[in-house]
Amino acid sequence: MGACMALCSLASCASCLCGSAPCLVCGCCPSSNNSTVTRLVFSFFLLLGTMVSVIMILPGMETQLRKIPGFCQGGTTILGIENQVKCDVIVGYKSVYRMCFAMACFFFLFSAIMIRVRNSRDPRAAIQNGFWFFKFLILVGITVGAFFIPDGAFNSVWFYFGLVGSFIFILIQLILLIDFAHSWNKIWVGNAEETQNKCWFAGLLSFTVLQYVLAFSAVVLFYIYYTQPDDCTEHKVFISLNLIFCLIISVVSILPKIQEAQPHSGLLQASLISLYTMYVTWSAMTNNPNLRCNPSLLSLVLHANTTQPSASPDSGHVQWWDAQGIVGLIIFLFCTLYASIRSSSNAQVNKLMQTEEGTGYGGEGVVGEDGVRRAVDNEEENVTYSYSFFHFHLCLASLYIMMTLTNWYQPDTTTQAMQSTMPAVWVKMCSSWLGLGLYLWTLIAPLIFPERDFS
Repeated sequence: MGACMALCSLASCASCLCGSAPCLVCGCCPSSNNSTVTRLVFSFFLLLGTMVSVIMILPGMETQLRKIPGFCQGGTTILGIENQVKCDVIVGYKSVYRMCFAMACFFFLFSAIMIRVRNSRDPRAAIQNGFWFFKFLILVGITVGAFFIPDGAFNSVWFYFGLVGSFIFILIQLILLIDFAHSWNKIWVGNAEETQNKCWFAGLLSFTVLQYVLAFSAVVLFYIYYTQPDDCTEHKVFISLNLIFCLIISVVSILPKIQEAQPHSGLLQASLISLYTMYVTWSAMTNNPNLRCNPSLLSLVLHANTTQPSASPDSGHVQWWDAQGIVGLIIFLFCTLYASIRSSSNAQVNKLMQTEEGTGYGGEGVVGEDGVRRAVDNEEENVTYSYSFFHFHLCLASLYIMMTLTNWYQPDTTTQAMQSTMPAVWVKMCSSWLGLGLYLWTLIAPLIFPERDFS
């Protein structure tokens, strides 16, 4: 009897995995829309690939694999069995490059397939919203194939793909943060006006002050630890420029004409953007190959001599995990989840993100004839987001993960070492400047084009 019930349950799961509705996830989220569940599942695929990359880059992983008899070339052998696996490829930065290459190809493939899907009646929408088992097999197949790519110029070329993709993804992160801050401010102000409870305003004021305190504290720390009286000119310029730009957007956001055109703009958004800008500035400075200007976090905590770092970039021993990388992963996870469930009323952000104003989770899961709960199809008339752009966003996220996990180091094919490079520094700084310019544009655009609707 128990075996029969198990088979029925397995058949039910198979229908979800191979069918046109993600009912497995809907079972956990009984009130959900098809569009939301689909984005969450694809985001889970990205998170799964990220977790595999993290495991493969853990310190000592190659040493542990070499202990497996008959597995790694040059490792422990078994009589009569020739070791075939190149463990230096399946761990370390090479594994991250290949895993993220596979994810980028997977999402780019779906981005190309889903171009100009208008509603769920398009046959391609069934592919987007179902057949999860087969899509997972495709991802696994691409991943396995990626590990057979010979080294050659692949690592060096893919590094520059990662730079460009990460540059664009940082801008998308900033757009999502702007949208989050606008929605946050709008909801809390609305609650304050409806309930006449001043605690909402106090909360907004507290978070605004906290974010500004953190941002300007970071500026002070940057000048103390990431500059030298006779060196680090680039850092001094980066810090000073971004400080000035943050002050400019803060002042502009509260100008009377700006407030008249955009009542929901204010210091909350400006403070969040300023804090994020300082994070990007810090992240950029940690990639400076000049170690006098780039002390390790450990040396700062232990008050060690920053002019005598423990590891040289030429030694081939690199620090994969550091604070800026961990913060980058946290921001990535937040933005990916937010992009999956967001339902914005901001017209400017919706145009940039290729989405439409929606209702988020708002549907009730329906139960089919087989008793399985499925998500509501809320895209019969029009899709609520661009399928193609969403996959392109995840493709860029894969490249960003690759660069973050490898600390933006550039592989040197001649010495087989990983080195910090100035191109990574300039990519991050340019993205921060472009992001600040983009936010400034969202503030002044309604004044320049008053006939257009920017609400």
